[in-house]
Amino acid sequence: MSTRGLRLRLLTVSILFILLFLLFILWTQRPAASTYEIKGYTTSALHKDIPVPANAKLIESKAYSDHPTLELSETYELKHIGGEQGLYPPVDYFQKLHDAGWMELKEERMGNMHILNKGDVHQNRG
Repeated sequence: MSTRGLRLRLLTVSILFILLFLLFILWTQRPAASTYEIKGYTTSALHKDIPVPANAKLIESKAYSDHPTLELSETYELKHIGGEQGLYPPVDYFQKLHDAGWMELKEERMGNMHILNKGDVHQNRG
């Protein structure tokens, strides 16, 4: 094999290596799939004044006859809201709740459970 052919092969391999490396860098720096997007709001069937993200999925609805303070509950799911583990309150959603007149009782917060008040109504938001 001639020196020129060897150089051409080395150059080709080097260019391929650089392209693969750049592809790897772009792949690892892509936006994470752990973000959420709220696509408008609808009202909760539980309480007409509670805004619920329109793209949230209702996964559970319960009625309690034996609980002293809880009569009904709804549980919604919105993928990755609050981060992957749900540790960070979604600021835009809490702003929407505040705009609807709900105030968070921060002294009653328990982990990711937020207690909201509007007049004489208390609501738990997790």
